[in-house]
Amino acid sequence: MTARVALLMGSDSDFERLKPAVQIFQDFGVAVEVRVLSAHRTPDEVVRFVTEAPERGIRVFLCAAGGAAHLAGVVTAHTTLPVLGIPLDNPPLGGLDALLSTVQMPGGVPVATFGVGRGGPDNAALFALRILALADPALAAQLERFRGDQRDKVRKRDAALQDALRARPA
Repeated sequence: MTARVALLMGSDSDFERLKPAVQIFQDFGVAVEVRVLSAHRTPDEVVRFVTEAPERGIRVFLCAAGGAAHLAGVVTAHTTLPVLGIPLDNPPLGGLDALLSTVQMPGGVPVATFGVGRGGPDNAALFALRILALADPALAAQLERFRGDQRDKVRKRDAALQDALRARPA
């Protein structure tokens, strides 16, 4: 299966936090190419990877980085494909530095930025799937089912809570 998504991270130590995003792609049957590439330490490799990616079938980039978080900016400077930035909550500033770096791209250099913390990688993966689903009706249907499953889980949890509250003596 040809990868349609590239998930790039500045360090292999970031992978533990990104595994759930990779799992989301696997659950939806979307191949993802996962790489460690540094905007600062391997800039030539980043540019080569990004410029060659469309030939390999890549349609969306996810870029996870902490600290200065320049990876998404470097990637978007070398492609017209969507770039989704995932700021990571690394010490010492807990991700605020990465969030500000990722979200404050100059005009004309777009990076969609996701939240710091557990939800960021998951939401970036789901957003990438939505982008791909624009041209893939089967994937769009899978996303609809996923949303329905989420709705059902919340309704079941609410029903269980309501039952528990009714069973409690006044």
